[in-house]
Amino acid sequence: MRKSKPKKRVLLPDPKYNDTLVTQFVNNLMYDGKKSIAYSIFYSALDVVKEKTEKEGKSPLEIWKKALENITPNVEVKSRRVGGATFQVPTEIRPERKVSISMKNLILFARKRSGKSMAEKLSAEIIAAYNQEGGAFKKKEDMHKMAEANRAFAHFRF
Repeated sequence: MRKSKPKKRVLLPDPKYNDTLVTQFVNNLMYDGKKSIAYSIFYSALDVVKEKTEKEGKSPLEIWKKALENITPNVEVKSRRVGGATFQVPTEIRPERKVSISMKNLILFARKRSGKSMAEKLSAEIIAAYNQEGGAFKKKEDMHKMAEANRAFAHFRF
């Protein structure tokens, strides 16, 4: 849009936990507008998380939020052309983008996992992220390493 920024859409909280973060996650998880299926996948994944982490003493929603926090990146690199050369410039990420990146990474690496159902794969990835391991956590670490390696080009920030 040329003139103004588009208005931020207001998300309704989910029916079970009454949390808008869950709704955002389910919207990212959804295929072809099948939100009820996405909700059932998410809730069953949290049930599996609850079974596997009974001794933790935390609710599955807290474990999921901690897992998201563990895989949320703080910096990313963006390509910037300066005088014919392309530099990878490290930049900080906006808070909304941080959350959406972490959600998308969690879903992406859950889909790549081997397992029977999406709920099982998602729960396995949530537990891995909670324990600071797994594909999504590794991606965050790689992003931070890349930004650290290119710190010399930080003065090209735009």
